Amino acid sequence: MLLYGLKRVLTLAPVFLAMSAVVFLIVHLVPGDPIDHMLQIGASPERRAELVARYGLDRPLPLQYLTWLVRVVSGDLGEAIILKRPVAQLIAANLPYSVALGGLALLFSTVVGATLGALAAYFADTAFDRAAMATILFGSTVPNFWLGLLMILIFAVQLGWFPVSGARSWDAVVLPVLTIGLGGVALIARVTRAALIDAWRQDFVTLLHAKGLSRRAIFARHLLRHALAPVVTILGLKIGWVLGGAVTIEYVFARPGLGSLLITSLAQRDYPVVQGCLLMLGVGVLIGTLLGDLAQAALDPRLRERLA
Repeated sequence: MLLYGLKRVLTLAPVFLAMSAVVFLIVHLVPGDPIDHMLQIGASPERRAELVARYGLDRPLPLQYLTWLVRVVSGDLGEAIILKRPVAQLIAANLPYSVALGGLALLFSTVVGATLGALAAYFADTAFDRAAMATILFGSTVPNFWLGLLMILIFAVQLGWFPVSGARSWDAVVLPVLTIGLGGVALIARVTRAALIDAWRQDFVTLLHAKGLSRRAIFARHLLRHALAPVVTILGLKIGWVLGGAVTIEYVFARPGLGSLLITSLAQRDYPVVQGCLLMLGVGVLIGTLLGDLAQAALDPRLRERLA
């Protein structure tokens, strides 16, 4: 298992390099210039040239990328051009809010999605199954930002149950968690249902029936564990998804976090901060993929032996 884990970590190195290059190019190809936000009206060309040279924006893009990559590997994400603070400090101050929001949303979507998927598989081809899948399919097509605005209008403005924005109390996280989590319920429910129905058709189920076990006992004791591997893989991929989904939702609910920091810095064309935020989101996806692969290999030794 250790050898397999080391191989998986090594395979992520070229992926990280490619991701960092894409992040760097996307940020620098976006129209706009952070120096424009720093200069006062009527500033001289000499002052502009001084600031451009100070932040290394006058050098060729490949050289800027290599310089930035070397600093990133050493743990230095640079200094914010507009906020005048180390990017690592800004990310460290905002990351816990995004992680808490994403973790709660992932927990909600896992519990609700797996429960609905298991019930739909148990009552397969019934009215409950069709109604549950239709509702889930409809819910998965609703954009997160629209759902967030709708929840603010209903539960915050009209009913007054939860705060409209901020992160000062525990109830301020309820609406953002529901907004992000509902989008993940559909996928987890469909994967759970498909895995359970596929497991139900296996030969060992017929053997268990022959031994006298009831349908409920087979489902609860054997099928749920058998269908756990694909769900765990999806959960690993969802780690990056919930962090990405938090970008827009944090902005909609005016919450602190990587999303609010990213959108604000993007509007100011603050390259180091945008690059740092996007890199953290990408690393979240890589870590989620790695954890999903390791969990699946732990649950299925055949996969571990085949890929080792």
